[in-house]
Amino acid sequence: MATNRVRVWDRFVRVFHWSLVASFATAYFYTEHIGWVHKGAGYLALALIAARCVWGFIAPSPHARFANFVPTPGRLLTYLGQLLRGREPRHLGHNPAGAVMILYLLVAVGVIGVTGHLMTTDAFWGNELVETLHVTTVDITVIAVIVHVGANLYESIRHRENMFKAMVTGDKNAPGSQHPQR
Repeated sequence: MATNRVRVWDRFVRVFHWSLVASFATAYFYTEHIGWVHKGAGYLALALIAARCVWGFIAPSPHARFANFVPTPGRLLTYLGQLLRGREPRHLGHNPAGAVMILYLLVAVGVIGVTGHLMTTDAFWGNELVETLHVTTVDITVIAVIVHVGANLYESIRHRENMFKAMVTGDKNAPGSQHPQR
């Protein structure tokens, strides 16, 4: 059975996404003695965030550009109202709530990386405020990641579109397609 598929997530976005997942998870689980694995994963996450920020302005794919997915407050509130009523529309790219989550995750991982680096410097070694900001941002980000995964699971079921597979292949059902991905 042929399906009408459209490329949504370009290769850069997909490689960035899964590389960030791997680097964040590695840094999170390798904290004993805060050795080179933890630090290396943190620096990799910072490099990924920097590259994604550049890509958000120059990407040829419209779904990767910040200008095309960052919602206005009005669009976000409208979408959230639709979501609460169970009438949210399907979006080919990020929905407004998903876009806000992506922005949060980019900023939070950046804060985690910068504060982690600062803790290795003479000026901030042992600085309780920097360490608290680092650890608290990690804890909040873990919760955000759980919400992000749950929201993608919800959207996969609600719109009959395997969001996890789409982030691997880059493809989603075209608007109006009568052949949902199984």
